[in-house]
Amino acid sequence: MNILAIESSCDETAAAVVQDGRTVLSNCVASQIEMHTIYGGVVPEIASRKHVEAVTGLADQALEQAGMTRSDLDAIAVTYAPGLIGAVLVGVNFAKGAAMALDLPLIPVHHVRGHIAANYLTHPDLEPPFVCLCVSGGTTAIVDVKSYTEMEVLGGTRDDAAGECFDKVARVLGIGYPGGGPMDRLAQGGDDSRYELPRAHVAGHELDMSFSGLKTASLNLIHNAQQKGEELSLQDFAASFGRAVSDSLVPRAMAAARMKGYGRLAVAGGVAANSRIRADLQAACAKSGDKLYLPELKYCGDNAAMIGCQGFYEWKVGHVAGLDLNAYATRDISLG
Repeated sequence: MNILAIESSCDETAAAVVQDGRTVLSNCVASQIEMHTIYGGVVPEIASRKHVEAVTGLADQALEQAGMTRSDLDAIAVTYAPGLIGAVLVGVNFAKGAAMALDLPLIPVHHVRGHIAANYLTHPDLEPPFVCLCVSGGTTAIVDVKSYTEMEVLGGTRDDAAGECFDKVARVLGIGYPGGGPMDRLAQGGDDSRYELPRAHVAGHELDMSFSGLKTASLNLIHNAQQKGEELSLQDFAASFGRAVSDSLVPRAMAAARMKGYGRLAVAGGVAANSRIRADLQAACAKSGDKLYLPELKYCGDNAAMIGCQGFYEWKVGHVAGLDLNAYATRDISLG
């Protein structure tokens, strides 16, 4: 089954052709990072307009790279939630138009389910059930992946997402957007114990997290140093910050893995590319005996291949939509 997948939930327009859920025939991404960098973050209106400009050509490019024509397609899959509502609407409306014009099934895909499915592209042996730590700019959650389409959130952030904190702190430091990559590179060789940063605990909800305190403490530390004319070691600070985020994520992911007892832990989302978090998870799983699944770096960020992969499994259980499909800024992952 050949699926043309479309992803436009934030600031990257993406199109891919995926065969039978696991074989990526093409995976095209048009990034807007350079445009949004001058603002220090994504400007929703600009993102939506750029999606409109890029999506048609990118879909054609994906077909060309896959060596296919429109008549070779069997379905259209699209991210319909969650994300920046204007951006998501562009992808949804394009997908509806394509499905109608080609008389093909339209498959709605939850963006975070797509990130989880990125692991299937890297690890052909991975099958549910497993626990997945989903960490990105908009999501931080621990998910019980009971089957390809049955999922339950076991714990998550009560406020800011971990990726958002990386972006905000990096912006104040002036080291670039998005912040995850620059912060990770800056942390290499730094002293991760030099700066004391908080780790939140949500009483009575051991798998839940909070990153607003860490973000506030980090910004206060940076501003206080600037106001006092004190030198802040960026390398040591980045290392300390990365350790604080990892200390919040890894123990809870391992606790969830112990609770479910599947013996398999996966990681998904843009922050899954962070070298400190990957290393800490590898060490923790080596100790616990759980098998760790990490997506290739090219599948950590937003892409359409992961949407085509998850779309295949949604289609297999009859999860298809009509032309009245709407876009949603927020959507529970358990609802699909």
